[in-house]
Amino acid sequence: MSDDLKATLWKRLDSLQAGMLSTAGAPPRPMAPTITGEDDAIWFVTAKGTDIAAAAVEKENCKFIAACPSAQLYADIDGALSVETSEAKLDEIWSPMAAVWFEDGRQDDDIVLVCMRPKKAVVWATDGNAKSLFEFARASLSGDTPDVGTHGTVTF
Repeated sequence: MSDDLKATLWKRLDSLQAGMLSTAGAPPRPMAPTITGEDDAIWFVTAKGTDIAAAAVEKENCKFIAACPSAQLYADIDGALSVETSEAKLDEIWSPMAAVWFEDGRQDDDIVLVCMRPKKAVVWATDGNAKSLFEFARASLSGDTPDVGTHGTVTF
């Protein structure tokens, strides 16, 4: 199940608009993740001088929390941050959402590309609203626990 759940996690993270990223020195804050699929990493764009950029320079451990009904994903992901300097990778993940945070757009000198390498994730992948509603109604009538999806731990 772990490999299937890992594949589900990557697929659904790719449709996530934002989650909460934190480190020991940086309280949780909303960040938009980018998943490229081939590198087992979660990518973020931030600015120089932020505590997330400082944590990435120090290669601190971090936590990314995903809670998104539309992606049918809830996850608690532990990993480590690092700063990446690849202009090609930044070009690959650059988006209009990232552009709004930088006065000079993609050419802004303040941009920091941050990579999160997951180590472990606790994942809840739901089956969708219609099935969940059915399961809640069934459980209410039968006294059973609703079956609303898959839950497990993934290691990387």
